[in-house]
Amino acid sequence: MSEKSPIKPLGDRVVVRPLTDQELGTVSASGIIIPESAKKEKPEQGIVLATGPGKWDEDGEKRIPLDVKDGDRVVFSKYGYDEVKFEEKEYFIVSESSILGIFNE
Repeated sequence: MSEKSPIKPLGDRVVVRPLTDQELGTVSASGIIIPESAKKEKPEQGIVLATGPGKWDEDGEKRIPLDVKDGDRVVFSKYGYDEVKFEEKEYFIVSESSILGIFNE
C-alpha cells in the first residue's frame, strides 16, 4: 500500500517524505549511526507522495504537467524546500524546479 499525503500541493509543487536513515544508508549494517557532519552539503532525498497539477504556461491557457509522479524517489536541492510537520510526521514541499533528478529503480 502506498503512502498518501495529507497535503494537496498547488501549482508545480510536490510533497516529499524525507528518506529515513536506513533508506539513506546513514546507519551502518551494525547499527552505527553516521553523523550529519559526514554528509556535508549533500542534496536531500525523498519519496514523492503527491504532486500539484502543474504551473500555467506563459499565456495562462494550459497547465504544464510535472515530470515527477507519486512514488518516485527524488534528489532535490538542500535549500530548495519548506518543511511541514503534520501529526508528528515530517514532509517537504518542493518546487519541481528544485528537484535535481529521479532515481532509476
